[in-house]
Amino acid sequence: MISDTKTLFTLAFNHLSLRIVKTIRMTISYKWLSEYLPIAIDPERLNRILTSIGLEVESLEKYEEIKGGMKGLVIGEVLETSKHPDADKLTLTKVDIGNGDPLQIVCGAPNVATGQKVVVATIGSTIYPTKGDPITMKKAKIRGVESQGMICAEDEIGLGDSHAGIMVLDENAVVGMDAADYFKPFIDWIYEIGLTPNRMDAMSHMGVARDVCAWLTHHDRKEAKVKTPFSTTYKADIPSLGFEVVIENTEACQRYAAATITGVTIKPSPKWMQEKLKSIGVRPINNIVDITNFILHETGQPLHAFDAAEIKNKKVIVKNLPEGTPFVTLDEKERKLSAEDLMICNGEGEPMCIGGVFGGLHSGVSNTTKTIFLESAWFNPVTIRKTSFRHGLRTDAATRFEKGVDISNAVNVVKRAVLLIKEIAGGEIAGDIMDVYPHPKPKTEVAIKNHYLKKLSGKNYHADTVKKILTGLGFEIIKEGMDELRVSVPYSKPDISLPADIVEEVMRIDGYDNVEIPTSITISPSTESMKHAVAYKEKVANFLVGAGFCEIFTNSITNSAYYSEEVLSTTVKMLNNLSAELNVMRPSMLQTGLESIVHNLNRKNNDLKFFEFGKTYATSAPGKYSEKDHLCLYITGMKSEDSWKKENHKTDFYFLKGVAGSILNVMGIHLSELSVIVNNELDNCLQAKMNGDVLFEIGIVKNKILQQFDIKQPVFYADFNWQTLLTASAKSKLSYTEIPKLPAVQRDLSMIVDKTVKYEQVEKAAMEAKINRLKAVNLFDIFESDKLGTGKKSLAVSFTFRDDEKTLTDKEIDGMMGKIMQAFEKEFNAEIRK
Repeated sequence: MISDTKTLFTLAFNHLSLRIVKTIRMTISYKWLSEYLPIAIDPERLNRILTSIGLEVESLEKYEEIKGGMKGLVIGEVLETSKHPDADKLTLTKVDIGNGDPLQIVCGAPNVATGQKVVVATIGSTIYPTKGDPITMKKAKIRGVESQGMICAEDEIGLGDSHAGIMVLDENAVVGMDAADYFKPFIDWIYEIGLTPNRMDAMSHMGVARDVCAWLTHHDRKEAKVKTPFSTTYKADIPSLGFEVVIENTEACQRYAAATITGVTIKPSPKWMQEKLKSIGVRPINNIVDITNFILHETGQPLHAFDAAEIKNKKVIVKNLPEGTPFVTLDEKERKLSAEDLMICNGEGEPMCIGGVFGGLHSGVSNTTKTIFLESAWFNPVTIRKTSFRHGLRTDAATRFEKGVDISNAVNVVKRAVLLIKEIAGGEIAGDIMDVYPHPKPKTEVAIKNHYLKKLSGKNYHADTVKKILTGLGFEIIKEGMDELRVSVPYSKPDISLPADIVEEVMRIDGYDNVEIPTSITISPSTESMKHAVAYKEKVANFLVGAGFCEIFTNSITNSAYYSEEVLSTTVKMLNNLSAELNVMRPSMLQTGLESIVHNLNRKNNDLKFFEFGKTYATSAPGKYSEKDHLCLYITGMKSEDSWKKENHKTDFYFLKGVAGSILNVMGIHLSELSVIVNNELDNCLQAKMNGDVLFEIGIVKNKILQQFDIKQPVFYADFNWQTLLTASAKSKLSYTEIPKLPAVQRDLSMIVDKTVKYEQVEKAAMEAKINRLKAVNLFDIFESDKLGTGKKSLAVSFTFRDDEKTLTDKEIDGMMGKIMQAFEKEFNAEIRK
């Protein structure tokens, strides 16, 4: 069991990290990226460069098309074959592998024969079958005959699925050659990059190459430019086929470029393309689909290929359709469209594709397709994101469109794709590019002053350095003044609009490590307006940590599925949520805390005491929002660790109530009202008030809520209204009294009362007896039995008396006890047990 506070906090905090850190994982192939770089850079140096420019490399791993890289496998020649003396289906062979005496290998393949060139797994080598676990070769006796290796079938070394017999190689295969040199399996290095959501420009191999070249230009003092794959030789082979593009919603689709190519042959992609796609985790499908995926990861521009024969009237219309229109998508599911969904329709207004998100079942490329209509468009990021989440379609295309793609690149990309299709799938280019761009988008312009750059970066950059970095990233210098530089932002960087964005670009290419440490630090004195609140927060947090609690921090954005429709009616909903599961601002602290509870329980950390300071959010009307500060406690499992010194006990309601009372004592607050209330989240909910204001509510989390999280043990929860506590503590006055010099006297009293009588009433009646020397009342036992009478229970209560001026006599104490007993007999009809 995990017991130390640091580990426990880490488990809770790691859950927070997984919830709120939403970087985009981008997979980059080293070999693919290197094709766009002007010089060769070894993988480790490239790793450091990428992290330096803000493209944090989360992992760098070797990729092998054939796992193990065929180490230990060699080309051999079968010199002799003979029947195994004890097995009809086994063959004894002598195999020459070019390094000495031939190997004796027992083979079970039916097609083994003398003179064959084969693949041999030698002793000590490990093979990785297409299916199953790796196998390491050892000397073995098979039916009494020693075997010194293995002659391999293609599925046994990961080259295919066939197990019909051993692989028989070409006669020209050289004996003794490493199998890796013969088959040349694809090997690469794969970078997993954690991109922040604003870095759309780096969501492609060319985008990353652009940043790397800017770094090389700045640091190596030699201009480095990206090797562009775009060709200037695009030319139509035959006249246009007469297709037309119409954009009805020009706000949601600001540019639509397209091309047609006819006479294509649908078949598998060439080996080089399949290798690249598989290295970054993309499954090859066919040449047309693979080209669109290749272009997506090369340039960052999503494409969509239509079967031109399915486009009625040879017309493509970009428009919105009525609410509830049915549409069958590629996954064969019928979806009801929203009137806000942007659709790509044919000439009869029938939907073919959810623009920028997902294709339709009947308009896509099939094995019989002969003519391709290829789309390269710019769709509004807000529209795409809403549609993507509305239908639960988180595609690669939607991920890029919602970040904002390069609107200026639509035509170049479609030309690049068409030329690849012609090269790989054959066919003829029909007509020129169709490019509908109703309102050309101007470039964003940003001005930055030199003193602002120095102030924000902490470094005095030379003007030439700044210009060199920015032009390397694709910025254009519009105007240069004595203290100001005005630039136009490339379309590939839609997130840049402020001078601070320019500072960031300069600093990340120069390197954050290159910012000098200042010789002095200047600060502006400030006054703490929330000193009272901060002090009490620290005081309560220290108390709770001392009591064995761990502080957690959970996400204020949570899942609407946790809450009822009634609660959601006043819940703040996210307009631009990060994921389908994080779509509302939390109306309660309970559910986000339970996420941390279940995270720990799933890791066998069953005894938990958490606390959290946080906010909840609500709305009463459109545009009217409110938030409340809370302190919440979450307790489950045992109170403390097992020990030989003492027996351990489970946490319970009264333990939590004691902690809650101690928090009030720490803040100098005295309760005036406690009551049991009905609560939608808690059973046995106890509410504490002071002057009509709710201080806290505590109880046991309802089973129906625990079932949502698959929690099978009780969880106790306390929710403090932190602002009310601060207000109450500010009004309380601290007073000091001398430590008593005289001893206190304690007397016990047992009485039988109705079961309906609460201890709170008993304590109140004792205090209202107006006995000044009564200092404390404490319940120490409750006994219930039918022997006491129907509907009766026994309460055992202790009373503490003290006189600050003298020692109390037995007569005085008896008199005060008599007064208390009379009050109980009158108030509760109590039977005093003597």
